[in-house]
Amino acid sequence: MNVAFKEGKKIDKQLLKALYEDVQWNAYTKDLSQLQQALVNSLFVLTAWEGDQLIGLIRVVGDGLTILYIQDILVLNSYQNRGIATEMMQLVVKKYKDVRQKVLLTEEAPDVRHFYEKNGFISCDKGTLVAFAKIN
Repeated sequence: MNVAFKEGKKIDKQLLKALYEDVQWNAYTKDLSQLQQALVNSLFVLTAWEGDQLIGLIRVVGDGLTILYIQDILVLNSYQNRGIATEMMQLVVKKYKDVRQKVLLTEEAPDVRHFYEKNGFISCDKGTLVAFAKIN
């Protein structure tokens, strides 16, 4: 497997649709133009490719100085558990190593918790922080 990582916010709608639908993030694909605009408005987008196939993406929002919010991290199901998401996460954390607050919000699942903990994130329910979210 020869994975190439690329920085860039302009990604073909159909490639985005295939990736997001493969991991069943269908709420994002209801309006592909909005998804594309969300990427353009992001602080940073890193993608993983095998040839011409988009196989992974991590999207970051924030100011890049004091706070960083990892909004999306996804890898095609057939490419999961190969270290692609870990490598994308490590590249983002390294790029923004001086940013004090690195935050993300995700659904609870044992494999998800393990992934973020192995990448240095601590669940707010296990520390001195509290997290709040309002989701429409």
